[in-house]
Amino acid sequence: MKGAKSGVRSRKKPGWQQDIARERIEILFANAEKEFSRHPARSHRYAELARKIGMRYNVSIPKKIKGRVCKKCNRYLFPGINAKVRTSSARQAMEVRCLECGHVARHPYSKEKRK
Repeated sequence: MKGAKSGVRSRKKPGWQQDIARERIEILFANAEKEFSRHPARSHRYAELARKIGMRYNVSIPKKIKGRVCKKCNRYLFPGINAKVRTSSARQAMEVRCLECGHVARHPYSKEKRK
């Protein structure tokens, strides 16, 4: 019994728990976006909680939402206020710089092909 001593379970969470976790993650990000202008600290906390829920219940955060959180400092990123978004043609990527910690996330893209 290797896992019994450490207290870590290797079993997957039931599907209904994962569904609830997905809903909560989406709700937290919706609230983070709504609250950012008045309470940025609260938005950062919502983003941090959403990531923790995702890790605990082994649920991936949707791609449209995943790019809105800094991977280094877990802050909610709002372009123009605490994040810079630029395109780099040399790297063929969109670069998102967190103005809180300076971390740069690069998301690759490819040019549209002409017909």
